[in-house]
Amino acid sequence: MPHPVLLLGAVRRAAYGEFALARIAAAHPVVLAGAAPPGWALPYLAGHIVADPGHGPATAEAVARHAARYGICGVLTWTRGHLPAAARIAARLGLPRIPEETARACADPAALRSLLARRAIAPAGRDDTEGPLVSAETVVLDDEVRIAALTRTTPGPPPARQPLRHVVHAHDGLLHNPFLRHTVERTVRALGLAHTVVHIGLRLTARGPRVTDVVPHLPGDLIPLLVERATGVDLARAAAALATGGLPAVAPTRQRAAAIQFAYPAATGRLTRLDLDPAVAHEPSAERMVLTRQAGDEVTAAWHAGPADRLAHWVAEGEDPPECARALHRMANYLDVAVGSLRPQAA
Repeated sequence: MPHPVLLLGAVRRAAYGEFALARIAAAHPVVLAGAAPPGWALPYLAGHIVADPGHGPATAEAVARHAARYGICGVLTWTRGHLPAAARIAARLGLPRIPEETARACADPAALRSLLARRAIAPAGRDDTEGPLVSAETVVLDDEVRIAALTRTTPGPPPARQPLRHVVHAHDGLLHNPFLRHTVERTVRALGLAHTVVHIGLRLTARGPRVTDVVPHLPGDLIPLLVERATGVDLARAAAALATGGLPAVAPTRQRAAAIQFAYPAATGRLTRLDLDPAVAHEPSAERMVLTRQAGDEVTAAWHAGPADRLAHWVAEGEDPPECARALHRMANYLDVAVGSLRPQAA
């Protein structure tokens, strides 16, 4: 049996995590180090190390003991806060990793802005509130930096500005923008990133691209699914290959578009109804439509919502972004939502 990869930290909810975990498990056995895994993840796991990733030294010892007995060929995490621990564990095991200073900075937005500024990379400032939001889904192969795809994000209302929609298009014209590519490459070099998949957030301002975030692990919000559906590039398998010292296949095999839409509550209160019309299964462009809350839950209106307040999401595929947008609009009609006041429920 081949040696497993270590996944540090509890995996995401099935709605957002199953796609990536299934892809990784198809290529490598996966051992989770963290709290008890949720039931949906069990079929994809080859083992479990009981540990608290927030307690770095104790977790490193537990992982080292497991590695001495069974072997570990790579370390992954999907959690920003666990990046420093993942870097330390990989260093202890002599496996590919990002620098610990970079890991610590990427786990702290303020520290990241400071580090980028010290290394002559222009981070987005408080005044950079206008301009499109994009992210470069980047694969770093030793010294080669490849932008596998660009994700365009539509933010929701302030002050929360949670993402309403992400779109990936294999023929996005920004892929050929020299200023954007230069910013991505300089960011990767400045942070010493290698052998990793990295999600680099950018705001396209009148002064040029400004870095909003650097996430040196698989992006969330099902962005890996969108990239795979639009370009054929499997970011999850690429991340696993890079973590184990391999070279992934990152040449595009599709020339399409894919998009995801998130539904947030229109009011703060308690969900009294959240239903999905099964007729959505007959929508030709629909890839999936998933409810992520249930009647009885307390939710917060979109203006102040967080990711946990999302009611549902749906994914559409098409030849280009306008086709995806039309499909997302049609699919929204299959969702039936009602929110009531937060009166105490009867015993």
